[in-house]
Amino acid sequence: MSSPGALQEATAEITALLRERHRLGPDDADDFIIRNFAEILEAHEESGRTVRMMLASLAGLSLVVGGIGILNVMLASVTARTREIGIRLVVGARVRDIRGQFLLEALGLAVAGGLAGIVLGLVGTALIAPRTGLPATVRLPSIVVAFASAALTGLLSGYLPARRASLLDPVEALRAE
Repeated sequence: MSSPGALQEATAEITALLRERHRLGPDDADDFIIRNFAEILEAHEESGRTVRMMLASLAGLSLVVGGIGILNVMLASVTARTREIGIRLVVGARVRDIRGQFLLEALGLAVAGGLAGIVLGLVGTALIAPRTGLPATVRLPSIVVAFASAALTGLLSGYLPARRASLLDPVEALRAE
């Protein structure tokens, strides 16, 4: 019985045999249940796909929220350090130096957040999996993808503030308080 058709045929034959042995009439309900393990396995796999989809959505949402947080922190940093940026530009800092400084700061925030998330994920998995009895494995490629996603989010979120800082007019920046 290797095909789904053969399985359905076998199920129909078993049902007919059980109905006959239980002396059930054509209008009587079955007083037995036949389990098809292929259907149970399929339902289990579907629930696994649903859980993975929910976790991926949660991870994506976390990246968006983290990116917005980094963007806000970096914009506030540029605003608070406008005078410092002006001094650096006046004494010879190049536009790419200023941009690089702020991108590096944004990357640092993202890397710190990514590392914290990885540590929390590992600890959470180690604590929760044994209590639930569900198998949970954390693979190195998943950790690398998570870390790279966090770093990329930091760079993308830090680009606008870094660009804004690097394009400040030195004279106007020095006037700021």
